[in-house]
Amino acid sequence: MSRGVMVLERPPEGARILATKEHLNYFDVRGVPLPREMTAFEAWQDVLSRPLFGMKTAFWVRDRISALFGVQKIGGFSSQYRHAPTKGEKLDFFVVEDIDNERLILVQRDRHLDVMTAITTSGGIMAVTSSVLTHNLFGKLYMLPVGIAHRHIVNSLLRRVA
Repeated sequence: MSRGVMVLERPPEGARILATKEHLNYFDVRGVPLPREMTAFEAWQDVLSRPLFGMKTAFWVRDRISALFGVQKIGGFSSQYRHAPTKGEKLDFFVVEDIDNERLILVQRDRHLDVMTAITTSGGIMAVTSSVLTHNLFGKLYMLPVGIAHRHIVNSLLRRVA
């Protein structure tokens, strides 16, 4: 745990994952108490409104290396959203699979892996549930450093809410 960030054993109500936990190649759920009531999209906006140091560079490096393997560029987070998205709309490199006041389900599918991120805000807790299914060796190798970095990034983002 890291300054108020809780590691949760299972996804909160309303969150979704790509497959059962035993079939996933990566699974992580972290949460923090909300300082005030907010929708899942408002929470997403809040944590991304101030980019983390080094994230732009990390996405640039990721895109350069991944392009060598024919993987699409993702560019990173824009952190500027004018309105809450609707189902099927793009939110940066994610597609909104579902959205309501208490959940924002985002997916990104590529030939090397599928990613689902569920942001939930219920019961006074903001939680980020991440699940990944890899499709090939590149996806598995990609997730080795990304899986480690992802936990630190989510902790840093969630500490901003707390």
